[in-house]
Amino acid sequence: MTDSISTGLLSDISVREKYGSTTVGKEKQELGQDVFLELMVTQMQNQNPLDPQENSEFVAQLAQFSSVEGLDKLNNTMNDFVGSFQSNQALQASAMVGRFVKVDSETSYLGNDGLIAGTIDLTQSTNDLKVKVFNSDGEQVAEEMMGKNTAGEIPFAWDGADGAGNQLPAGFYTFEVTANYGGNPVRLNTALSHNVDSVSVGANGTISLNIAGAGTKSMSEIREIL
Repeated sequence: MTDSISTGLLSDISVREKYGSTTVGKEKQELGQDVFLELMVTQMQNQNPLDPQENSEFVAQLAQFSSVEGLDKLNNTMNDFVGSFQSNQALQASAMVGRFVKVDSETSYLGNDGLIAGTIDLTQSTNDLKVKVFNSDGEQVAEEMMGKNTAGEIPFAWDGADGAGNQLPAGFYTFEVTANYGGNPVRLNTALSHNVDSVSVGANGTISLNIAGAGTKSMSEIREIL
């Protein structure tokens, strides 16, 4: 007859003898549900007869294990979903290469099509809305009087012609938009059309558009796809 009574828990040596030990450099062993149930039965067989575990304790252990296993599966499912979503985003973004988008800017490139589209952020109504266009040397080459407008996003377009109707060469042009409020001209923000040169996918899966004349922009910074 032995002088000791089992404590109801498998000793570390018993567990390592039955299921193997984990050492640095070896592949981590996964504790599946079948192994857990076998461990639980073994624990019941070796529990202290003078102080047995309640059934509720085993049920609680099993419930905890099931919860952890469920969360692990949910994590894997979410990771797969996120990966698929990011791939779809990259695919959709790649379809924008070669297209024009509007982003917040004051300067845009006039290409062979001879057109720059824009949007003016008019914060309050005005009777005198004016658009001036400057070339890369800072010289004013065109001006458009847009007159009375109510507050909101005001669309406009420039066909690349100067004040005399002559077509200007390709290049970068800057737009200065002002609204007159009580005799005081106020500079307004604009969004201009730009060509999408390429798409970049970051290490964390973020999608960025490389836009001619406007640098790198995130998808959330795109005001409009033309």
